[in-house]
Amino acid sequence: MESNVLTEETMTEMTQIRKIRRKTLLYQSGVEYADYALNHVEGCTHGCRYPCYAMMLKKRCGVIHTYQDWTKPKIVENALELLEKELPRKKNKIKEVFLCFATDPFMYQQPDVEELTLKILEQLNRYSIKSVIISKGIYPKVLSDTSRFNPDNEYGSTLVSLNDDFQSKYEPFASPIKDRVKALKNLHDAGLRTWISMEPYPTPNLVKQDIQQILKEISFADKIVFGKWNYSKLTQAFRGYKDFYNVNAKEVIQFCKKNRIDFHIKDKTIDLTNTEIKSTEKKILSNYLRLTAVSDV
Repeated sequence: MESNVLTEETMTEMTQIRKIRRKTLLYQSGVEYADYALNHVEGCTHGCRYPCYAMMLKKRCGVIHTYQDWTKPKIVENALELLEKELPRKKNKIKEVFLCFATDPFMYQQPDVEELTLKILEQLNRYSIKSVIISKGIYPKVLSDTSRFNPDNEYGSTLVSLNDDFQSKYEPFASPIKDRVKALKNLHDAGLRTWISMEPYPTPNLVKQDIQQILKEISFADKIVFGKWNYSKLTQAFRGYKDFYNVNAKEVIQFCKKNRIDFHIKDKTIDLTNTEIKSTEKKILSNYLRLTAVSDV
């Protein structure tokens, strides 16, 4: 079995960003809430142990071989050059660009990654293309400068727990939770649109918590995305895990409606087959599924 323990040598290498070149950068995501996307870094120092889907995919494709490989990121050194070639051809097809599905654009304590991300966002803005960003890092205040960055950009943070012990185990090298939320709120207070990804949300056998406490902490956000914990037998080991996600999805829906926050429940998070939840809760979830099915037609 592969070890997820990082040696002192690997920890040192995590701070030494290497470089690669690619032939293309922009691609159509195929994801339910994203249009085009790009990944200008390969790997991520955050070392998330949910497990990380991006890391699993890269291992399956043979791009990396171990957890240690993944935590030693490589910058795409010709990213700006590629964008300059691709944007004139694709700009009329692009509604927005998502950063990033397979890395973190504001990787914590990685100034080279942040610098390249800011240049990419400026480049997209020159073509009047909106960006949607997700990060477990710290958003710099400079993003509030709408003369440099598109004022329609949406900045998101992943937040699935407020528990520091949970973060130490599953997000060991990501930014501290409180700092992450504070930086996002700074952008919200500057008038920018912000959102929270509550995915992968853990079952109680991983951490015991009250979802309402988390929702209260992020109530400033303009949108909340909620999704279950995938690719692990740990959540399925929790008895009643399907109804756990049904009930918490209902909590998110009601909280967001009450506070006029946009929301999205990830596909397959709600599962009403063989459910034991209350009829009133089932009705709320059934209505949500019906409305989203109509909007997708």
